Amino acid sequence: MNISIRQVTENDPRIISDAFKEQCWDKPISLYERYIIEQNNGERVTLIAEVNGQFVGYVNVIWKSYYPAFREKNIPEVNDFNVLLKYRRLGIGSKLMDRAEEIISERSSVAGIGVGVFSDYGNAQVLYVKRGYVPDGKGIHNGQHYVEYGETVVIDHDIVLYLTKKLQN
Repeated sequence: MNISIRQVTENDPRIISDAFKEQCWDKPISLYERYIIEQNNGERVTLIAEVNGQFVGYVNVIWKSYYPAFREKNIPEVNDFNVLLKYRRLGIGSKLMDRAEEIISERSSVAGIGVGVFSDYGNAQVLYVKRGYVPDGKGIHNGQHYVEYGETVVIDHDIVLYLTKKLQN
């Protein structure tokens, strides 16, 4: 199995969208077209993983995180990390994360990442802890504010725990 990691190009949006559609995930072409524009503007880096030349996953590095605590401290964020279901647990995600952290380490000594809190994110939660990420200590965030004690929330993809990792430069 030959795994390669490269940056997204204009040829990728339809291929990526179609690959996720095959596993019944709605990932519109326009999302990846936006990633390319933002990459060209220097706002993000989108990394594509391929096995033997076939798309299998991707991850982003966002230089100015949407998460307030990261943004305030200029902590770049690893974001929207996805490996196709049939290619999970083969080391592809680790290779994507290695490259994302390598890119971040060129500008920052700390990387940030957010992870959902329900079982769909279980594999990611374990992976991030094994890689040395620890909670930032601010609790869970719903995309708008930190969830307070006693607050009622719907646990969905917007409920996130943010983690950080010290990188070796």
